Amino acid sequence: MKRTRFFPVLGLAVLLAGCANTGASPASSSSGDSGSGPLKIGVIVPLSGPAGPNGRDVLDAITTKADLINKAGGVRGRQLQIVSKDDKSDPATGVSAATAMVNEGVSVVMGGWNSPVTLAIQPVLVRGGVLNITSIPQNASIIGHADPDAVRMNAGNAAGAYAAAQYIGKDLKAKRVAMLLENDAYGNDAGTFLGKQLQPDGIQVVSQQKFDYAGTDFRVPLSQLAGSNPDVVFSANAAESSGMPALADQYAESGMKAPHFAALGTVSPKVVSLAGGAKVDGLLSADLYFPDVAPFDTNQVNTEFVKAFSAKTGNLPDKYAALGAESVDVWAKAVEKAAGTDRDKVAAAIHGQSFTGTVLGDVSFTAKGQLKTKVYAFTVKGGKVQVLDEIPIPDAIWEQ
Repeated sequence: MKRTRFFPVLGLAVLLAGCANTGASPASSSSGDSGSGPLKIGVIVPLSGPAGPNGRDVLDAITTKADLINKAGGVRGRQLQIVSKDDKSDPATGVSAATAMVNEGVSVVMGGWNSPVTLAIQPVLVRGGVLNITSIPQNASIIGHADPDAVRMNAGNAAGAYAAAQYIGKDLKAKRVAMLLENDAYGNDAGTFLGKQLQPDGIQVVSQQKFDYAGTDFRVPLSQLAGSNPDVVFSANAAESSGMPALADQYAESGMKAPHFAALGTVSPKVVSLAGGAKVDGLLSADLYFPDVAPFDTNQVNTEFVKAFSAKTGNLPDKYAALGAESVDVWAKAVEKAAGTDRDKVAAAIHGQSFTGTVLGDVSFTAKGQLKTKVYAFTVKGGKVQVLDEIPIPDAIWEQ
C-alpha cells in the first residue's frame, strides 16, 4: 500500500435535424481570436436540477482558474472571459446552449456533466468550429467520433471499468458481481465495459438492475440484487447531489454483506457527507484527484488553485472541480503553443502532447485526446475518504 491520508468530508432527447455526424470535416475557426478583447470560454453545465450543485462547482472551478490566469497576465496578453449556460441535464437544452455559444463567438466550450448532453452538443460545436473540452462525462463516444478534435479530461468508462475490475477481482477476489446502472449513455456504457473486463477472469455478472438518472429510491432494485447472492455490487450513478448519496445511504441500510464498489468518479467527499458520513463506511470506489494528498499537496499550481477555490466557495475542490480547472489550464497552455485559438491548431497542440505544471501536475494526452492520469482506489472510514493503492492503467486502456 502506498501513502494513506485522510481529508474531511465537507436523459438522450431527440437531436435537432442535422446534428448527426455526416462525416464532414469540422469547420476551422479562429472564433474569438480577433487580436483584441477577451478570449471567451463557454461553459455548459447543469446549474439546476439534480446535478445543479455539481455543475456550479465545475463552473466555480473554471472561473477560479481563469481568474488566476488573468492575474498572471492572461493568455497571449488577453484576459479570459467566462460565458456560462445551464443545460438542465437535458440534451435539447444543451443543443440550444451550444448554438447560442457559437453565435456569441466563444473560442472553446468546456464543462459538461451528463454524457447524453455532451454527445448532443458536439455536432453543433463541430459545425460552428468551436473546440469541445469535456471536463466530466465518460461515455466512450465522446472522443474520436462525432467530434474528432474533442478532448476529454475525466477518465473514460474504459479506464473506470479497468480500475473497478482490477480491484474487484484482485483485491476483493469476487466471482459474482451484480450491477446497478444509470439507464443512459453513461451508465449503460460503464456496465458494458465492466462486463468485458470481468469476463477474462471468469467473474460472472449475476444480476443487472437499472434506474433513471433522477431516481432517488433504490430499495426495490437493491432487494432484487441481493437475491442474486453477489460477492460485490457495482454501481454507476452520476447524480452526485441526489441519487448517489441516496444510493449509498440505502445500501448501508439494506443489510447487504457484499461490498459496494461505486464507479470511478461517482463518490466525492460531498457524496459521503450527504449520505451520512460514517454511516457509509466501507463504501469503495476509485478516483484520480484528492486535494491534500501526495502528489497534489506538493504541487504549487494545485495548492494555489485549492486556496483560491476554497476562498471563493468555502469548500475544498473535489475531482470534478479540479477537472474543470484543468480544462482551463490545458487549453490556455495549448493556445500559447498554437499561437492562437484556431480549433484545429489548438486540438493538435493537445492531442498526443504533454504539459507540465498543471493543476494535476505533469500530464499527457492520447492521440485521441484523452487525458492520462494516475488512478487510486479508496474507501470510506470514519466518515472520511481514505486513499488506498494506485491502480495502474495500461496505455492501451487509455487509448479506448
